[in-house]
Amino acid sequence: MQDAVLAMLAKEPSHGYHLRARLRHSLGPLGESMNPGQIYVTLARLEKAGLVVCERADGLPEKPERKVYALTPAGQQRVAAWLTEIGWPKPDLAEFHLKLATAAAARLADPVELIAAQRRELLRRLREAQQAALAEPAGSGAALLLEGVMLRLQADLRWLDACERAWSKVDHEAEGA
Repeated sequence: MQDAVLAMLAKEPSHGYHLRARLRHSLGPLGESMNPGQIYVTLARLEKAGLVVCERADGLPEKPERKVYALTPAGQQRVAAWLTEIGWPKPDLAEFHLKLATAAAARLADPVELIAAQRRELLRRLREAQQAALAEPAGSGAALLLEGVMLRLQADLRWLDACERAWSKVDHEAEGA
């Protein structure tokens, strides 16, 4: 979130409210869940880190002295570095696999049942993403983001199928022993 806020400020100094609106617009329906206070907490952290400065701007009589945030040179360097970073989202798959293995080893839960519960949740999220994508204009940034979310969920569902096959085999081997 911090890097996205910095990138939005790279275009021009802005009020927190305007930054939030721009981020929500860029993210489409995924930005709807953004907590309004989150942007101000992020801005305060960025200011404390020396990446942004805050100035008071004279506003309208009904909105006196709004805070306007702008990048510092260090903030500009951070945006440039962030844009050149090659990253990959860290999936929760390793943590989920650890849950399966430990639940089975400690006989706390049936791994196949845990997989089924995880599958139901991923299918729910996939339906939500599909509905949100249908509401977005074709070719919009939000539509592209939602397509990425859907592809990721579909890949996770395929991985769950592989987990189910493997854990079902383990169960059958345990029954035969």
